[in-house]
Amino acid sequence: MDQKWISVLLFLFSAVCGVSPYVPHRYHFVNESKTWTEAQSYCRRTYTDLATINNMEQMKKLNDTLKDKEKKTNSERYVFINETKTWTGAQSYCREHHTDLVKVRNQTENQKIYSVAKYSSTPVWIGLFNDAWKWSDQSRSSFRYWRSDQPDNLGGIENCAAVFLTDQGQWHDDNCNKQLPFICHENKLVLIQQNRTWREAISYCREKHVDLVSVHSEEIQLWVMEAARTASSEHVWLGMRYTCTQGFWYWVSGFSVCYQNWAPGNGTEGEDCSPVKRTGAVQAGGEQQWVSLPETHTLNFICTTYEEAMEGLQ
Repeated sequence: MDQKWISVLLFLFSAVCGVSPYVPHRYHFVNESKTWTEAQSYCRRTYTDLATINNMEQMKKLNDTLKDKEKKTNSERYVFINETKTWTGAQSYCREHHTDLVKVRNQTENQKIYSVAKYSSTPVWIGLFNDAWKWSDQSRSSFRYWRSDQPDNLGGIENCAAVFLTDQGQWHDDNCNKQLPFICHENKLVLIQQNRTWREAISYCREKHVDLVSVHSEEIQLWVMEAARTASSEHVWLGMRYTCTQGFWYWVSGFSVCYQNWAPGNGTEGEDCSPVKRTGAVQAGGEQQWVSLPETHTLNFICTTYEEAMEGLQ
């Protein structure tokens, strides 16, 4: 791969930062869209600098980093709804019961869509509609998988996109009023941009979703990092609490704290519980490590949306 394509793929759309000058082959993938100059500034401020590639061994490690993060940072699941609705009806259903109609951002995700809906005998709605072909959440569509003769807007009334299983998952435009099954997507983690105490946060999550998030693996930590980056507070509550009587940290979901990502000076034994109890939060920026804070602080917080987000990774 020549330098031109490395620059386009790595620096224009997302940044890959070198973490430390003392660990030159360790890279950190930043899943945010920036110009090259903005990416350079971010990496220099947060890590060391934009990644440099000097040989094929480093290129291989960088590729491994990108592949690993694309597997692990996807905190979404796809839900096939085997009921027939118009495109608008499908959108309303997904927003009420899940997050939204599914959007497809690359070939890997399109293959997952195909796998989820492969037993459908009819085409399946996805969240693409013809307002300059945007997704249901109004985000722009850059990846397309139209069949070679599509979209054709037959009769001037085909303004919504469907996956045709008989065409190996290729897309057709279709009449939005047609009744078809559809696919919703659901985020496993939801950032709540409201400042609340830890107790208020856990009550909110248990009422509206499932619980405050428990981070018992590196994979869930990566999900948390992605969610926390858009927080409006410096730290974000996690579902972690310290018991003064027993002298240890625990997750409110019932998991013990095995995987750890504490910032220096935090998470030690003998926490000072006076005058208020200590609870866990994650830094919204920087290294995004965990910190110990009094439960009375008011912060944004992250909820889990369903039990499988925790159970499936034990």
